Amino acid sequence: MSLSKRSVINESFDKLMMTTLRQHLKMNKQQTYLLALLSAFLLWLAWPPMPFTTPLLLIGLVPLFIAIDSIANSDIKKAGKRVFLTAGLTFLIWNTASTYWVYNAISAYNNPIVAIPVSLIPYGLGALLMTFSVWLYYRLGRYVNKTVAYIGLISFYIALEYLQQTWDLAFPWMTLGNGLAGMHQLAQWYDYTGVYGGSLWILTSNILAFEAYKKLKTQSGYLKFRPLGIWALVVIIPIAVSLTKYFNAEQKGTPSNVVVVQPNIDPYQKLESIPPAEQIQILTHLSDSIGQTNTEYFIWPETAIPNYANEEKIRTNPDFIRLQSFLNKYKNGTLITGIESVRWYEDKKTISAKKHPNGMFYDNYNSAMQVENSANVQFYHKSKLVPGAEKMPFPKVFSFMDGVFAQLGGSVSGWGWQDKPSVLYAQSGIGAAPVVCYESLWGDWIGEQVKDGAQFIAIITNDGWWGNTSGKDQHEMYAKLRAIETHRDVARSANTGISCFINQRGDITQSTKWWTRTAIKANINLNDEITFYVKSGDIIAQLLSIAAILLALIIPYRKWIRKPGNA
Repeated sequence: MSLSKRSVINESFDKLMMTTLRQHLKMNKQQTYLLALLSAFLLWLAWPPMPFTTPLLLIGLVPLFIAIDSIANSDIKKAGKRVFLTAGLTFLIWNTASTYWVYNAISAYNNPIVAIPVSLIPYGLGALLMTFSVWLYYRLGRYVNKTVAYIGLISFYIALEYLQQTWDLAFPWMTLGNGLAGMHQLAQWYDYTGVYGGSLWILTSNILAFEAYKKLKTQSGYLKFRPLGIWALVVIIPIAVSLTKYFNAEQKGTPSNVVVVQPNIDPYQKLESIPPAEQIQILTHLSDSIGQTNTEYFIWPETAIPNYANEEKIRTNPDFIRLQSFLNKYKNGTLITGIESVRWYEDKKTISAKKHPNGMFYDNYNSAMQVENSANVQFYHKSKLVPGAEKMPFPKVFSFMDGVFAQLGGSVSGWGWQDKPSVLYAQSGIGAAPVVCYESLWGDWIGEQVKDGAQFIAIITNDGWWGNTSGKDQHEMYAKLRAIETHRDVARSANTGISCFINQRGDITQSTKWWTRTAIKANINLNDEITFYVKSGDIIAQLLSIAAILLALIIPYRKWIRKPGNA
């Protein structure tokens, strides 16, 4: 057979297959929306804290891909708009169903007028970015082959996830890789890749599963099973590697006795009804109830000391004196506690500084304070602040409005923060990575603390604002991923729960019940090992972000500069 005749036959076969595929996948608007809803349901069902359903993440996007493919291969007008609305339906419902509790947390600090629009950041903004990635994939697919379009989809999606972690409207709660916290046994290779390796795996699996579905629908013979086999390998190999690492993992480091306290003080009474001295008495009593002579650390929750303590005069603060009196019973004891602290300035030293009626400026911080049996006191200021609730997004942009906000009794900045991660070192030489609440979502931030010498992770949080919702469970489960990424034990103190200890492979070895007053202790391992992820950080997301920019530029280039008709 001549090459020209073979080419004609191949071309005819391809056209026939495309026609057959379009007939199989041709759908009306209602059907595509139903598929979008099915994807939203599968993703929600797979998301923490649902038990044993995590593997659904590997196929959860397939119904949406079927809907998008049907729209892209149809002759409807404004197909791009339909793609956007269909994908938007999936991501909006999935995000809202999984983070419905956010409104509870924000309304605790703010009235509904503020809480409702701020809640739209996690509900709507995250969904919008996810939707935009699918729309870009559709647009790119009009100008490039299928393989490049799929690379674009992965790059766009992960790049926008990374944006959700790095800009002033950050809320990386729904990063796809976080979903493996539900079955952390499958995420043991995060010590190389971090959560973005998980996002890459999940997206690749869904794409290959979708391709396998199409082949099964349109081809005959054994060849139609080949894409299914490729998908199976992409799923099975990472699982096998992860389970091998999990069952062969060794807990490394020297033991250290740590006490975690859960005072269970109602957050709505904490700042008004219960005096700080009484709260400290509760904390010290719980600590003493299980403390040992060899206890090296006591971990108290976020804002455990609720008065605005002047950091420069902390050693004369009555609450601080009580803390040192408590520690006198423990020769090697060190306390890490949450505290609301203040720094005063003669002028506006930081962008977050606010003017006081006395003419001075001050920053108020959500801090972790380390106290020892010495004059040494260290502070760490929460840096990853909740946008809108704790920090006005883009404060430098809106700094010109500072005078207006000052007249209204506020500022454009909210709480103060520190720009770089730091480690709290005890006089014994032990380094702890202080992590305040929401910061436990940032693997690269905690990785920097580990790189700087942290031997364990101390998470302090107050999840009581969220109520008895899935939010508190998700927050606890995400901490397992930080342990895996860094090979560091985690000691987690939550005001109302859930407090816990997590070992280096992500197992929760001990935990408390929600809304109970208690304390727990364990011998954790202080590890000095540095993982590949700690060394390299979120390199996967960074490289894919570069790829996303380059691939996105193809769209305007092919549309306006090198039009298909001019090629």
